[in-house]
Amino acid sequence: MSSDQPARPCVLIPVYNHATAITTTCAGARRLGVPLLLVDDGSDAECAQVLDELATADDVHLVRLAANSGKGAAVKAGLLEAERQGFTHALQVDADGQHEPEDFPPFLDGLTARQEELRIAYPLFDQSVPRHRYYARYATHALVWLNTLSFALRDTMCGVKLYPVAAVNRLVARHGCGERMQFDTELPVRWLWAGLPVMNLPVRVHYPMDGVSHFDLWGDNALLALMHGRLFCGMLRRLPYLLFHRPRVSNPRP
Repeated sequence: MSSDQPARPCVLIPVYNHATAITTTCAGARRLGVPLLLVDDGSDAECAQVLDELATADDVHLVRLAANSGKGAAVKAGLLEAERQGFTHALQVDADGQHEPEDFPPFLDGLTARQEELRIAYPLFDQSVPRHRYYARYATHALVWLNTLSFALRDTMCGVKLYPVAAVNRLVARHGCGERMQFDTELPVRWLWAGLPVMNLPVRVHYPMDGVSHFDLWGDNALLALMHGRLFCGMLRRLPYLLFHRPRVSNPRP
């Protein structure tokens, strides 16, 4: 494969019981003109039926997990399927429609098939964001900046990320990166530790069109705390490397 061969991207959308939002989310993602890969993470009958109807379109592929396994598990299943189908990159978008589709095209700009750059969104919130969520995010930001000894990752929690499929699957095969919400943060941290390049891009966010959140306050926060503890220990082991190597951060193209 030539290094300048065009990329073959898809949009990857993990879905769990977003029956009222997923059709609109797919319509927005379709503006990119690339195939959609939907991962049904054990949704109920109502949402499963909506996904079956969407999957009748030629540009939609549907992967169905037997039981709800968590966002990380759904994204990982989608990335494996994307590689199996020959996609080089997957733009992961949340199913709830909170991200502005007009902000997606820069994530695909200038991609080549062999380009291994994690393009990660940072949110531009409108007035719909709950204030406690807005401020609580900074606890995670501070821990990420500590565990990478840099500000290279502006926001790891936003649900829009462009994954170089083969490279991410290799990293996940080594480290797992979590089955639930912790995947969103652990993958970018380990990506940066590996010396791989990142680009931060803005995405406008409004909360959310169907009002459904699957964040488990106690369970997910416990998993996130354990993850940050592991990452802190990993940072200590990598301390000499992190102190003397600058992260590879690209600026968005004008």
